[in-house]
Amino acid sequence: MIIDKQKLTLPERFEHLKTLLKSPKFLNKQGIGNEVPFFICPYKPKEAVAFFANLLGPLVIELRNSGIRILEIDLYDLVVKTLRSRSIWDTVIQNESHYTKEQLKELLQGVLDIEKHLVPAIADRMKSEDFDIMFLTGVGEVFPYIRSHNVLNNLQKVAKEKPTVMFFPGEYTQNDETGASLDLFGRLHDDKYYRAFNIYHCDA
Repeated sequence: MIIDKQKLTLPERFEHLKTLLKSPKFLNKQGIGNEVPFFICPYKPKEAVAFFANLLGPLVIELRNSGIRILEIDLYDLVVKTLRSRSIWDTVIQNESHYTKEQLKELLQGVLDIEKHLVPAIADRMKSEDFDIMFLTGVGEVFPYIRSHNVLNNLQKVAKEKPTVMFFPGEYTQNDETGASLDLFGRLHDDKYYRAFNIYHCDA
């Protein structure tokens, strides 16, 4: 049965995710055929604070207490770490006021190449930690210089063995006529990504 996420309260979504992510079916990537084990967990941007405090935080604790190892990767933290490691962070901070928004976006996109820098950094984390599920957060914080569909497109080359859940501030729509779309903040409709599953359409 497809669950309509729009009708679920945060406690109901917590229960759905807890049951699903604990299930052997999910952990063993059963029922998804040959697709990459990528799942989108959308939430309304206006409920972000409550979502992370009352759902995601307790969910991570619940799963870890059940023996399920979670690798959490915040894309914003990863961006800052990458800029620091390349000795660019201080320069960006000091000169930010001198850039237009477009110039800053182009600068960050240039030095934060997803294929060359961000995905290899994620891959290093994956190699250095034992985990059962990877959580990706910080999608809204790194927009517009990092786009979620670009992360997923490049990540699918290295993240095939364990399920990955991206927590997405917006909507993930899947339509037979128009295809699938990651609609960030419920307003941007141009990020096409077809290979992920809406986690609210999955059953344990």
